[in-house]
Parts: sequence; C-alpha cells; structure tokens
Amino acid sequence: MKRVALFLMTIATVFPSLAKDSPFACNINAFTAQERRRHFEELGPALRKVNAGVRELSNGYAFQFPADEKTFAMLSEWIDQERRCCPFFDIALRIDREGGPLSMELTGRPGTKEFIKADFRPWFRQ
Repeated sequence: MKRVALFLMTIATVFPSLAKDSPFACNINAFTAQERRRHFEELGPALRKVNAGVRELSNGYAFQFPADEKTFAMLSEWIDQERRCCPFFDIALRIDREGGPLSMELTGRPGTKEFIKADFRPWFRQ
C-alpha cells in the first residue's frame, strides 16, 4: 500500500498535469467540531465586520483589512483553517509597508472566482 501511495505521489510530482484538482466544495470534515465553530461562527463574522473593502482580481478577489495585531492574528488563523477545507484556493496575505492595510488574496484556477463570489457573498456586503 505504501508503494502505491509513493508511486502516485511521484507521478503527480513528475507529471503535475495528471494530478486531479480538488472539487470546488468546502470539506468541513477537515475541521474538528471546535475548529468548525471557531472558523464559521467566530473568525468569519469577526473578519467580515472589519473588512475594509474588496478588490476584484482577474482570478479571484483581494479583501482589505486594518493592520492591527488582533486582525492579523485572526486572519492568519482563518487562512490556516481555510486552506485545509478549501485546498483549491491560492491564498496570499499581503502586509503593506508603513503601517498600510492587510490584504488577503483568494485566487485559483478557472472557476475559483465564481466560487468565491457565490460562497463568500456576505464578505462583499459593506
């Protein structure tokens, strides 16, 4: 069994085009019950509340946040969790110089932008 798994990992590394993309669906089973509650009932609402704006990108969106310690900590925790439940996202956290805002970019392959627009609808309300 280990040899098969190793072989498949090697094939996916050598021939990345053969690797199957994960579906556009959140895997909430990637969380414990406590993590799920924290992600969806605490962190998400708190980050939406301080969301300072959304900028459209060619393959996703950039969400702007204030650059305070509390927001940075919440955003870092949220990103760590989000990458487990939605592995199809490319997630970038940008910290602008001179005390500028935090920016989180959610991007990915074709279809990602449409997924974000539908699944993150509350994040777009100002």
